[in-house]
Amino acid sequence: MNCTVLRVDAFTTTVGKGNPAGVVLDGDRYTTEEMQNIAREVGFNETVFVCSSEISAFKLRYFTPGHETPLCGHATIGAIFALFNGQGDQQLQIETSAGILPIIYKADSKKITMRQAKAQFIDFKGDSVALCQSLGIKSEDLHPNLPIQYGNTGSWTLIVPVIDTTVLDEMEPNQESFPEMLKEMPNSSIHPFAICNKQVGLCTARHFSSPFSGTTEDSVTGTASGVMGAYLLNHTYVDQESIEIRVSQGKHVKSEGIVLVHVIKDAKGAHQVSISGTACLNKKFDVIIK
Repeated sequence: MNCTVLRVDAFTTTVGKGNPAGVVLDGDRYTTEEMQNIAREVGFNETVFVCSSEISAFKLRYFTPGHETPLCGHATIGAIFALFNGQGDQQLQIETSAGILPIIYKADSKKITMRQAKAQFIDFKGDSVALCQSLGIKSEDLHPNLPIQYGNTGSWTLIVPVIDTTVLDEMEPNQESFPEMLKEMPNSSIHPFAICNKQVGLCTARHFSSPFSGTTEDSVTGTASGVMGAYLLNHTYVDQESIEIRVSQGKHVKSEGIVLVHVIKDAKGAHQVSISGTACLNKKFDVIIK
């Protein structure tokens, strides 16, 4: 049996840039095992399956080549684009394993905005020297005033602030060392970033996958960008109740894209995180289900 997959490039309007997502529109046809096999054959960082839901418009399930994950920003953007491109404005809710999340699609700009799950943080208590070694950088490359923390708005990543963009350029990660080093969250990815311009809210980042995912580096990451925005509101924009930041990513894998992040902090300190981006259809292809 064949499975038809759409390749949608998220966080860009240029075919071949941004972050490619595999989108399967008829997800109810497949078992969980078949979904995992399809994602492995597709080989993108994420493949998303659009399934029926009893509690929202539909349910999205996300698979890396190695495992299922609760939420993926770029695959959500890709799925919404595939479903509603060419139609009018949409405002709906979707079911994910990270919760029920609101979605807005603007037809004129083709801009898609998705709410993410409530931001959570856990301090990194591991060896920062070993962390730097695993990334191919030195301890003095870390930002001196910002903490290293695990963050989650749907999936866990380790947020690693560095002093400037040249440090990101120098990184050569040793992914096999990640699980032993990330003792609190062995399955976590690593998301190093640099602040390019605090005043205008411009940042850049890289995103290194967990070795369990079967991928190496994600070009433009929606969920990680979202939780990074919440992190910055906590530690950099501490006197503000909300921020809008622009995250540029993908240069290092020659697949650039932009994520817009909006974070609001309520009176209890909880974060409302949304990300926005565009997308474009790259191609349609079939994979054989094994």
